[in-house]
Amino acid sequence: MNKKEAKEITGGLSKPSKMPGPAYNLPASQCITGQKLVKVPGSVCAGCYALKGRYRFSNVQAALNRRLKSLNHPDWIRAMVVLIDDAPWFRWHDSGDLQGPEHLKKIFEVCKLTPSTQHWLPTREAGMLKLMDPDIIPSNLIIRMSSHMIDQQPVKFWPWTSSVNSSSKTCPALDQGNSCRDCRACWDRSVSNVTYPKH
Repeated sequence: MNKKEAKEITGGLSKPSKMPGPAYNLPASQCITGQKLVKVPGSVCAGCYALKGRYRFSNVQAALNRRLKSLNHPDWIRAMVVLIDDAPWFRWHDSGDLQGPEHLKKIFEVCKLTPSTQHWLPTREAGMLKLMDPDIIPSNLIIRMSSHMIDQQPVKFWPWTSSVNSSSKTCPALDQGNSCRDCRACWDRSVSNVTYPKH
């Protein structure tokens, strides 16, 4: 399979300017937990960046929906491996989230087949993580459980987390042109929690 064929199957990767590598995104409107939280004042999802701005353009929405539909393609895993192509860093879901256990299992397979890539997957799907032993996660993948509410403490049931705070942060992106630059805290298992500023 070549990259053109892989892109046709998966809908292709995104290239967020902030990130040190490619990403894969899905429609934020289809987040299982997020579509509930978006209606809750004070939640992180209430001001979701992926439901406004350029994400609302028809061509962007079409691409996001193609990717969502592609998750059931029998060659999705193989196609994702071709597209990732040993990228050193990869982010899952710069918009959107896990669609269920089968989706997560497929991501595990992609990670196992791209051992030289460090993968980061943020999620709000606490129900899935509460049923999972962190030790089964491929060693080149970190799943960060994201707190639902602004100023909420990190969850206690999961070893890697992220949170949004209105008065403090550990993510340096805002101070360096909205870019990760040389920071890789989100991908680093030795960093238990990453705090993002409210924006």
